[in-house]
Amino acid sequence: MPTVRETIRFGQFELDVGGYELRRQGRPVRLERRPMDLLILLVSRPRELVSRAEIVERLWGIDVFVDVDTGVNTAIRKIRRALRDSPRRSTFIETVSGKGYRFVADVQLMRTPDARGPVTMLAVLPFINLTGDPEREYLADGFTEDTIASLSQLDPDHLCVIGRMSAMAYKRTRKSVSTIGSELNVQVLVEGSIRSTGSLLQIRCTLNRARDQVQLWSHSYEAEVTMLAAVQRDLTSAIADQVRLRLSPERLELTARRHTRDAAAYDLYLRGRRFWNQLTPATTRIAVDYYTRATEIDPDYALAWAGLAEAFSGAPINGDAEPLVMMPRAREAAEQAVRANAGLSEAQHVSGQVKWFYEWDFRAADAAFRKAVTLDASNAWAHSMFGHALSQLGRHDESRTAMERARMLEPLSPLHYAMSSQVAFQARDMVSAANHARRAIAIDPELWVSYMMRGQVCEQVGETDLALDALITAARLSGGNSKPVALRGYVLARLGHVDAAREVLAVLQDISGNRYVPPYAIALIYAGLEQHDLMFDWLERALTARDVHLIFLPVDPKWDRYRAESRFKSLVERCGFADLH
Repeated sequence: MPTVRETIRFGQFELDVGGYELRRQGRPVRLERRPMDLLILLVSRPRELVSRAEIVERLWGIDVFVDVDTGVNTAIRKIRRALRDSPRRSTFIETVSGKGYRFVADVQLMRTPDARGPVTMLAVLPFINLTGDPEREYLADGFTEDTIASLSQLDPDHLCVIGRMSAMAYKRTRKSVSTIGSELNVQVLVEGSIRSTGSLLQIRCTLNRARDQVQLWSHSYEAEVTMLAAVQRDLTSAIADQVRLRLSPERLELTARRHTRDAAAYDLYLRGRRFWNQLTPATTRIAVDYYTRATEIDPDYALAWAGLAEAFSGAPINGDAEPLVMMPRAREAAEQAVRANAGLSEAQHVSGQVKWFYEWDFRAADAAFRKAVTLDASNAWAHSMFGHALSQLGRHDESRTAMERARMLEPLSPLHYAMSSQVAFQARDMVSAANHARRAIAIDPELWVSYMMRGQVCEQVGETDLALDALITAARLSGGNSKPVALRGYVLARLGHVDAAREVLAVLQDISGNRYVPPYAIALIYAGLEQHDLMFDWLERALTARDVHLIFLPVDPKWDRYRAESRFKSLVERCGFADLH
């Protein structure tokens, strides 16, 4: 079975942490133990200040006497010599006078073959609803999703679990286990079904080897609906035993704490997930109602709070909800999720979303996303959001790695490809941005975000007819979202079709009389029309409204021609974005 090793790349160098080796262009670079330990410490926390006191404690121990100045300075000097770095014009290590040191270069985490231990690639196929009651479809889908989430947290060093979106693509499929295994690049697949036997539910589960379709394990559980959460925990433990994972007590405790012990709250959460996953404004409102009822029954249900926070934080992006209305709801729900279970990946993830979208605290968001992916290395959505946030910090190599991880975990998710297109677009890599957008459309021709990504790339490379066609499709599929409409107005304006652009502008302004339209959307069209005073006026309104779309200002190529203007610089500073890069 495949195994992995993590290597950190920066500039011409590779730092193999497990192999305890620094290489330059593939050739080993000699570095003594303490300088190597210090380099690993600095590189593992890029752009963070590491104090001299912490360095002394980590390298020498708090009870060991050391000449601080001589010991630390010598280690830093040897690292700089190995990296061919200059303290006056530093490429890698920055000295913060009187405080400590900061690793300032972009880093890229690579996963490569290793021989330290097996990594099993596993997918959970959608459980089949055999109850004869369509109303219980949510149970099958929810049980599938929860099994994926629980398994993914058991032993991330030895088990990698394909995400929900890719797994659900095989719902009602006629493909063989071997075909699915090949398409998802997994060795083991979990299949299951739920049927009624009188007042009980029977959950049957099998574990199959992909390459030859051999059944490795099979078991049936009978339980009342109220006992489904307990069955799920037993199932997770049994599968872990079959793939022979080395589980720590801490991991088992995290898995046990994922869900409420209250059956009614668990049922409401599963119903909420089913509606949330449809990602429309109408179904999101239903999901919010179910999540809210779950938290009313169990105020310590972290997953339900995280679901609420996710719905509230994504609403301004997905459905033009008013940020000042959604912000306090999202913040409270995220805080409740972390309070209830700070060790839950989903709780840390939504905390990052709130800090990013609403509070515009990119570095706090970065820290929360790092916690989320550390707690659950198979949380594809957290990797994807982490990658996007890194992109907006200008850390494009790290961002690319995070997006690659998300796509590996969710190889059939159009949304991760669409977000990868956005990240590549922000890095000015238009070839990759176009490729990712095309792949997203090929996977799901009905996802409007993919067409919007394609539209903005085509506009940048001069394929304006294709851009307009893609944006028309995006607007049709989006259910009235302002983003593809505004972007089409911007493209028309840039092409000199002033009357057509003004028509789009008039439509958005007319709509704003009945519902919230992001001021950023209006500002973008005025930018295309080169009416700079009106553009800045609407950007100021966006700032007053805490329009979440302003987070794109630091990196979106459409704003590049304004970056040198004092008014634009002032706006970016007042948003708190001036020191992000």
